[in-house]
Amino acid sequence: MKIFLFLLIPLIAISHAKKPNIVFFFTDDHAPHAIGAYNGWLKPVNPTPEIDKLAADGMLFENSFCTNSICGPSRAVIMSGKHSHINGFMNNGNSFDWNQQIFPKILRAAGYHTALYGKSHLKGEPQGFDSWAVLPGQGDYYNPAMITPEGRKTVPGYCTDIVTDMAIDFVKESKALGKPFMLMCQHKAPHRTWMPALRHLHLYDDIEIPEPATLFDQYEGRIPAQHQEMEIERHMYLDHDLFTDLTPDLKIPKQRRPSEDRSAYLNMKRMTPEQLKIWRAAYGPKDKAFREAKLTGRELVRWKFQRYAKNYLRSIKGVDENLARLRKTLEDEGLADNTIFVYSSDQGFYIGDHGWYDKRWMYEESLKMPLIVSWPGVIKPGSRNTDLVQNLDYAQTFLEMAGAKVPEDMQGQSLVPLMKGTKPADWRKSIYYHYYEYPSYHQVPRHNGIRTDRYKLINFYEFGEWEFYDLKTDPDELKNLYGKPEKKELIDDIRKQLFELQKGYGDTTVLETKPKAWQTERRSTTSVKTKAEFPPRTK
Repeated sequence: MKIFLFLLIPLIAISHAKKPNIVFFFTDDHAPHAIGAYNGWLKPVNPTPEIDKLAADGMLFENSFCTNSICGPSRAVIMSGKHSHINGFMNNGNSFDWNQQIFPKILRAAGYHTALYGKSHLKGEPQGFDSWAVLPGQGDYYNPAMITPEGRKTVPGYCTDIVTDMAIDFVKESKALGKPFMLMCQHKAPHRTWMPALRHLHLYDDIEIPEPATLFDQYEGRIPAQHQEMEIERHMYLDHDLFTDLTPDLKIPKQRRPSEDRSAYLNMKRMTPEQLKIWRAAYGPKDKAFREAKLTGRELVRWKFQRYAKNYLRSIKGVDENLARLRKTLEDEGLADNTIFVYSSDQGFYIGDHGWYDKRWMYEESLKMPLIVSWPGVIKPGSRNTDLVQNLDYAQTFLEMAGAKVPEDMQGQSLVPLMKGTKPADWRKSIYYHYYEYPSYHQVPRHNGIRTDRYKLINFYEFGEWEFYDLKTDPDELKNLYGKPEKKELIDDIRKQLFELQKGYGDTTVLETKPKAWQTERRSTTSVKTKAEFPPRTK
């Protein structure tokens, strides 16, 4: 018996020392309140039972935030572990420098088999991966083109399914190689223009999606919010965004405004006749009923919200199903017990909140991003964490998970201690945010800011406008308290903290306030919704 135990101890040690596999299952524009486990206002129509199971198996981070709420920059921060002004990818017009230090390169050098499939949105040829296939730009939902080391090819099918198929093949290949792996499975869904899989076209046909309480927000006291192009009412197109009477041969003006997205129309040109037939059979009767109803005013807004929200949630349903497929593969291959599974998205999203769609703002709906991690044997199942975390932390976290050396110039903090149930004494008490892409799509002005566990201060510096919110008393951020005499001391203190964070992260990109003539000219390009158009909500 003693001999048996003596022989067993080294085997246990070897097992415990085995490097864990890491699966990073990543989506685009998935708002936390569209995940059942986050208990948001969309929970009654929860499209994510499988993601909820992941949360039950692991840890859900309730206060997870991005550093820059837009697709490419968020991904660049995750890859590099550095803020946008350091990694060089500040807006979607930039190109990512793949020659710089990124965590997949470090993991690959440490013996990991690495892969990236799906949406990259960083331009250029990925580095640090043994296997990769990425969508050009935003990519298409149906029969997408994929860029691979061997060149560009069209893959038949639905994008979410295709990317997961690639991920499943990689898992099986990694098992055959006997190497630990790091897999980045990155989906286009549920990014605009929210084209669901054919099997989900009738999902939610028999129900009404709950409306957000702020659907008819008037933006009182929030001047930047009054000058934008992301309102469901004024800026969401019935054809390109909502598919009303949309066919490949529909004659539509090429570009009616910069915020217009024609990708659904262009994707239809890639559909097979069979796919298009099923698509139009689903939407045709609904479109006919809409035309006959001749809706106007608030009723039209409500109809647009329902069509939009249902398509958005249908797209998420495809994500949820594919997450289950990948997790089942890990189980079937005997890899689940030694695999860390991470679910996240590049930022949050507006699903009618404040009457909007898209993201970009430092307001909660776009600032918050989902983060759910299952780590068998390490994370206590069903855990919920309330500490302030960011996508800035992901690179360091993955490296520590793998036992790899973390470069000193990364700017985040590893989340591993939090996952193990301990909070470092020096854990951050606030987060820093900076958005740069202006003037551009949706006309959200440049701004930086700070968020603590209770307060948020935002500086729209080119316009010399500030906003301050008490998230405890005003979680929807409807009451700008900046300039209130009774809040001056508090605001002054938090503004000092903002400047300290800005300096600490080495951000020198904040511009001076622009001349009044520039401000007037810029804002003349956007119209402001008036109370006459949308009077206060009747109770």
